[in-house]
Amino acid sequence: MTLYQKFKNLNIDHAAIGFALCDTNEPYYCTPKNAAILGWAGVDGIHYCTIPEFGETIFAVSPMNFGDCVHPIARNFEDLLRLLLSCADMAALEQCFAWEEEQFRAFLLDYPATAAQQAVLGAIRQQFGLEPMPDAFAYIKKLQAEFDLSQIPYTEDYYDEDMNPAAPAQVSEWQVCYDGGFWGGKGEAGVEIPLGKTFAWGEETWHIPALYLCDEGLVVDFLLEADPTPVKAFLDKWDLYNEERNHYTRKQRQQMKQEHPLDVDFYSHLLRGGRRMQRQHGCAVTWLPASCLPAGLRTETEALQVLEHYGLNPDRAWAIHRCSYQWDDPEDQDLHALSVCMERAPARLPGPVFATPAAGKSIALPHPLTGQVYTLTVHEAEPQKLPEHAFPADGMEHPACFTAMRYSLEPDIAEPGFLLEDCADGDFPRPQKQAADHRGPTATACAAVMGIIGGADGPTVLIAGETRPRLHAACSSLHFEPVDTVEWHAVFYEKQLEDVEIRLI
Repeated sequence: MTLYQKFKNLNIDHAAIGFALCDTNEPYYCTPKNAAILGWAGVDGIHYCTIPEFGETIFAVSPMNFGDCVHPIARNFEDLLRLLLSCADMAALEQCFAWEEEQFRAFLLDYPATAAQQAVLGAIRQQFGLEPMPDAFAYIKKLQAEFDLSQIPYTEDYYDEDMNPAAPAQVSEWQVCYDGGFWGGKGEAGVEIPLGKTFAWGEETWHIPALYLCDEGLVVDFLLEADPTPVKAFLDKWDLYNEERNHYTRKQRQQMKQEHPLDVDFYSHLLRGGRRMQRQHGCAVTWLPASCLPAGLRTETEALQVLEHYGLNPDRAWAIHRCSYQWDDPEDQDLHALSVCMERAPARLPGPVFATPAAGKSIALPHPLTGQVYTLTVHEAEPQKLPEHAFPADGMEHPACFTAMRYSLEPDIAEPGFLLEDCADGDFPRPQKQAADHRGPTATACAAVMGIIGGADGPTVLIAGETRPRLHAACSSLHFEPVDTVEWHAVFYEKQLEDVEIRLI
């Protein structure tokens, strides 16, 4: 019979010392895998166990300490009993990991052994001939300092964020598939070819650490590295982690995109022997260091796995893009003379705001970057309404009224260098009046017209006549009732970074 079994069979009040025995022994989300539960504190689900991988070592399991749940407290059961003789209650042993010595001593003074505890401790001392541990605090701290908590095995429940909000990242085996993005994928994993390329693009620092050779084509990782200080300033400015602030105006959303240090629109053209490979798809994740995030929040596991695999600094901010390119000839997979051309999308440059002028009127629009003045002349501006069949039969009533405007620009700007947008958001779709189900669909986004003028049955295509001036068209946001005045936002698009070509192989 083991010492633990003899202890269980003692005719004592085990619960008096915080080590109640229980027949059910149902584990918690954080109970280590295959653990043998020995006893319960009787509060907050705290329990004590051994783990097969660590022999006789006794562990305290504290479910309410999310993210810091399991700690060793004794090398074996005999030492545990000696610690109890010193401390009178398991509570001191369970909480010791978080205390300095002064706090530990203060707890023992504040909670001396009760009469019931003295009776139990006396029985233990008499039955087993044990003496109190001379320095319980030093014993526990030394044991915990020498133990690697990362080696404790857990069940899948521990990594479920619904059960454990502080669940650590589970890093799966690294493999990159042609169709998988950052989340696995179908088919064979590609063969990694390290590149280790770093280059400057304007004031930005970019990395191309590797590409992957797959049967279907090539996969390339592109990483933008950023100083976390401006990233945090951006997040704080827009209060992006305030759950109560979940709606921004169109103008605010556009400004946010323009200011975001990691939101970069670019095109990557992979060239093999001077010929462009067809880009098939891409995806992206973002890594924000702890210095940018509220306490307890973390960014995606997949982003962390990328940083760890490539040995990159997790204290920096990263935008991570993965792109797949199809072989033009699957039989020819020669990688000599492989390069990538990086092309930056035109930057959005907000211009003046103006109310709809009367037909025949003109207004001056200075370019926000160059200062050149463009003259916008209105040719038509009239209310219109979309037909009923323009919307899906989804049980919702959709706004259909909008203002359509035809205009010319002098000097003209080729598409897509200029755009007019309604400053106001449209109305949200609403449940149809005849719908009796109060649990029916609700609106989650306002509506906007994406077409432009031309047909008698509603917006169709851009009008570009044979004669000068060339006519353009713009449509306002959708509303349930016609609006009297539309404020338009003039937006110019300008390419601000030259293309760069990087030799990969």
